[in-house]
Amino acid sequence: MKIGFIGLGIMGKPMSKNLLKKGYDLVVCDVVQSAVDEVVQCGATLALTPKDVASQTDIIITMLPNSPQVKQVVLGKDGIVEGAKPGAIIIDMSSISPLVSREVAMKLAESGIEMLDAPVSGGEPKAIDGTLSVMVGGKRHVFDSCYDIMKTMAGSVVLTGDIGAGNVTKLANQIIVAINIAGMSEALVLAAKAGVQPELVYQAIRGGLAGSTVFDAKAPLVMDRKFDPGFRINLHIKDLNNVMDTAHGVGVPLPMTAAVMEMMQALKVDGMGDDDHGSLIRYYEKMAQVEVKR
Repeated sequence: MKIGFIGLGIMGKPMSKNLLKKGYDLVVCDVVQSAVDEVVQCGATLALTPKDVASQTDIIITMLPNSPQVKQVVLGKDGIVEGAKPGAIIIDMSSISPLVSREVAMKLAESGIEMLDAPVSGGEPKAIDGTLSVMVGGKRHVFDSCYDIMKTMAGSVVLTGDIGAGNVTKLANQIIVAINIAGMSEALVLAAKAGVQPELVYQAIRGGLAGSTVFDAKAPLVMDRKFDPGFRINLHIKDLNNVMDTAHGVGVPLPMTAAVMEMMQALKVDGMGDDDHGSLIRYYEKMAQVEVKR
């Protein structure tokens, strides 16, 4: 089966490589030529525009930064809609506004094109090893027909409802991740300032109720002072903007999420927007005048 893949960034590049490893024929497109060249060297075919990708494939995956890019790539000039055949399926694995997912899906339906919104969680490490969590919105029969493809890139793939539900689920995920990192940061900064080794605190509590996947993923990196992006603060800010817009639209106050959002904004102002979201700990370290390390 020939699959289109548009968006070869931190997440999209390893995801596309996993598809190639499983034997899928891939047609790829991205605005960054070096990323395209790397994936083409692994066996993919180059296309110059999203329209070209769609004209050669029946299933097109998009992995793009945010809602405007998805709308442009799918519906804009030389976009997917101009090249896709009726019956084609777009799997948008970007993390975008649920309202935009629904808007794009409605436009595609006018041309007989199906869509799933299927954002992912797990960051670059899980994109590389093919164990992402995929949260999907769309029709059951479309989901079933694409399940094996998505499972190639993921440890779990779950249909959570109609179109848009995938991105609502991703927003919930991003709330939990952000608040987990903030909680971890407060705890480890407290330990360090009180003179207790953060590494020993981590080892003591990680197996109890306070333990979490986020804690295990981020605490060791923080203590080793490794802030290279698995998931950038700027991207988490983008997701939390979508969270707050959606929450306000349906009438849900999110005071904890709003507080963490402002912490991330402060780090962005300090020039850390392209660092990993684990850098949230440096907001607390700056206030407490302490550094969390082994």
